[in-house]
Amino acid sequence: MNQEKLAECIEACNRCADACDHCSVACLSEENVADMERCIRLDMDCSAMCRFAASVMARDSECATIVCRLCEKICNACAEECAKHQHDHCRECAQYCRECALLCQKMAA
Repeated sequence: MNQEKLAECIEACNRCADACDHCSVACLSEENVADMERCIRLDMDCSAMCRFAASVMARDSECATIVCRLCEKICNACAEECAKHQHDHCRECAQYCRECALLCQKMAA
């Protein structure tokens, strides 16, 4: 496995997880939290998936390709939801999710 490509994807997963954690907490402070429910849930799922994917890649697991495919899908779902909201934290999260999804797609290829 290309070490530079691997390191780049691990970094993207960690950045995405951090952005998702920040977004989910920030969503809880928004006026209508009920409208943010799906965003919060996807943020939490995406953060957990990204941290797991980074861990799997770091230990060069034989499951890395499968995990990266799933991470790509969850990141894309989270990006799509976050992009529906006007909050800066949602827009930033969507950006990091898209970047991570792209790099996970490349890792899984």
